[in-house]
Amino acid sequence: MHQAHTTPKAVRRQHDREIVSLAVPAFGALVAEPLFLMVDSAIVGHLGTPQLAGLAIASALLATAVSVFVFLAYATTAAVARRVGAGDLQAAVRQGIDGIWLALLLGAAVVALMLPTAPWLVDIFGASDTAASYAVTYLRISSLGIPAMLVVLAATGVLRGLQDTRTPLYVAIGGFTANAALNLGLVYGAGLGIAGSAWGTVIAQLGMAGAYLAVVIRGARRHGASLRPDAAGIRACAQAGAPLLVRTLSLRAVLMIATAVAARLGDADVAAHQVILSLWSLMAFALDAIAIAGQAIIGRYLGADDADGARQVCRRMIQWGVLSGVALGVLLIVARPLFIPLFTSDPAVQDALLPALLVVALSQPIAGVVFVLDGVLMGAGDGPYLAWAMLLTLAVFAPVALLIPTLGGGLTALWAAMTLMMTVRMATLWFRERSGRWLVTGATR
Repeated sequence: MHQAHTTPKAVRRQHDREIVSLAVPAFGALVAEPLFLMVDSAIVGHLGTPQLAGLAIASALLATAVSVFVFLAYATTAAVARRVGAGDLQAAVRQGIDGIWLALLLGAAVVALMLPTAPWLVDIFGASDTAASYAVTYLRISSLGIPAMLVVLAATGVLRGLQDTRTPLYVAIGGFTANAALNLGLVYGAGLGIAGSAWGTVIAQLGMAGAYLAVVIRGARRHGASLRPDAAGIRACAQAGAPLLVRTLSLRAVLMIATAVAARLGDADVAAHQVILSLWSLMAFALDAIAIAGQAIIGRYLGADDADGARQVCRRMIQWGVLSGVALGVLLIVARPLFIPLFTSDPAVQDALLPALLVVALSQPIAGVVFVLDGVLMGAGDGPYLAWAMLLTLAVFAPVALLIPTLGGGLTALWAAMTLMMTVRMATLWFRERSGRWLVTGATR
């Protein structure tokens, strides 16, 4: 009798250990990416305001170009984890290599597009004449690092699928350190200005890609997997990634609409919106770390034909998501006297911030559930459903958000609309989780 009592507890403890061991290093690696940009901004900022404005525009374009292809990490994690669960490590590594080849092909295509169109892209962003030339310089040089950035995404997916989130953390720390040193040396030491910052970032990204490739090649040799490109495998990776691309673009559209609406509300509101968005993104990293653990663990359980185990660990992760969301929400409220003055001393911006922050804090438990279920369904390879759900969410959010400047309510109303968007996402994902249709077992979906 006592045995029956301890078993669920022991299972829960095992799930907790798995989630923590994958989520904590994943969080470290996620945070390293925005730190790259912060270091670049700090170094370039001392060159002058036009240079910093140029960097801001170019890096926004680069971030969009790279984040669109985040499916390279997500789809690869799920597919590799399934084969790990099925006990076929050779096929798992082979799957990852197909993902890396796809990343190289897409990276080459983006570079070919970006080099000639850089001045036009910068112009669309409405850069001033003084900032535009710096933005074009930075964008052209940095775009050469895009294939390396996409390889990093795909290779990160391979290692997550192999249940390893530590190596990506070490590579991210190495890349961050190299980037900072190279930027300082090339911008000031070699006197290359903003071009030095761009070259420093490209070299750091190439170094990171090289480190990942070394790890993957070693794994391929160990498990006897071929490194040659396989057209059918690359095509299969692209097909698995396509619905996740639709999901990511829909999510980007939501964020762009929110920023466009904030810009129409006035300077104080758009400044406050920028502060909230950066805080929201930071909290998203914490919740995304649990989602990444979800992708890796769920894929492995389903690959091992253990639908019951997948369902149990999913329930446990939802609890983790809710608790993390509550903790982040409370932290946001309690710490606000500390961080608001760091961002702004303008009373008008502070007044716009406070009520909107309260809305964001209250919505964090919802965000916790959304991130976890997103990760679970990605791990299950349920991309088509995620694409439809996100398109539906966009269709609900867009008209509500676009009416805000007309109806009033300001920034608080905009973040209430963002909370509505997260609630719709939660409802669609929760419905899918309850249906059990995502529980497709086997080495491939």
